[in-house]
Amino acid sequence: MSKLTSKAISRAHTLLIAVFLLGTSSAVVADTFQYGQHIEPAYEGWRPNADGTFSFMFGYMNENWTEQPDVDVGDNNFFSPGEADRGQPTHFLPRRNRFTFEVVVPADWGERELVWTLNVNGIERKAYATMKADYLVDNMVIASETGSLGAGTSSPESRANIAPSVTIQGDDIRTARVGEEISFVTQVIDDGLPVSRRESSIEEGALKRRMMRPPTRITVGKVNGLFLSWNKYRGPGNVTFDPPMPKPWEDTRTSANSPWGALWLPPEVPEDGLYEVTATFDEPGTYILWGRADDGGLYHDGYITVNVSE
Repeated sequence: MSKLTSKAISRAHTLLIAVFLLGTSSAVVADTFQYGQHIEPAYEGWRPNADGTFSFMFGYMNENWTEQPDVDVGDNNFFSPGEADRGQPTHFLPRRNRFTFEVVVPADWGERELVWTLNVNGIERKAYATMKADYLVDNMVIASETGSLGAGTSSPESRANIAPSVTIQGDDIRTARVGEEISFVTQVIDDGLPVSRRESSIEEGALKRRMMRPPTRITVGKVNGLFLSWNKYRGPGNVTFDPPMPKPWEDTRTSANSPWGALWLPPEVPEDGLYEVTATFDEPGTYILWGRADDGGLYHDGYITVNVSE
């Protein structure tokens, strides 16, 4: 083969690789957004309650990595048929949020359909909830869907797991002023399952190996370990929590403070199970704050209402 032909082939290979990388980069950028995208409401499934009623479980996928839209209950955020307000969030965290809230329906619900409609950034989407058998949810489904287990897997440890319990000490309704901290204490009790496979610190070499390790699942992966997260659920302004808390949404970036991040380490658990947190508000109004305790496989939620004045 002549040098000229070899060089031509080499240049062609280089050009093809450049075109491929350019196309790949463009596709990645095109599928990743910081602002301006819609939110997909998600029906996660249903489960029976001890009193004969049923709970429809909902979450959502915010297509934005940064934008956290606020959408009041009304024409752009409602349920039908019946009451428009079924306890859904009006503040939406980034990316995928699973099993965010539940709507209880009566024992005689039957084959009816409950629809959650969201219109964000001019795009309307709906989630349709029914009691079809395929949507029946149990603890193993929750653990699998959130990433504690691989898809379709189980273990004696996970089957024995009991969800943590959240108790917010003091009144469920509080008052505050703009710019002034309020403090509240949350008690979290857990059975220690599933056992965390990570210590609270790790040597540098192991961190690098974990960072470079390719994904081993076709579904989302999550680090098991107990954590508490407080976030705004409803309200007109921004809320700042201190100390900063792990994210309850699937931030899969390597160094994210999220159990879905490859290098995330479970935080230290207080010996008495009491977490003290402060919240600061930048606008007056009525806020609902949402606290979630998550052990990796299962979760429990608590809420407080804060009326903020100037």
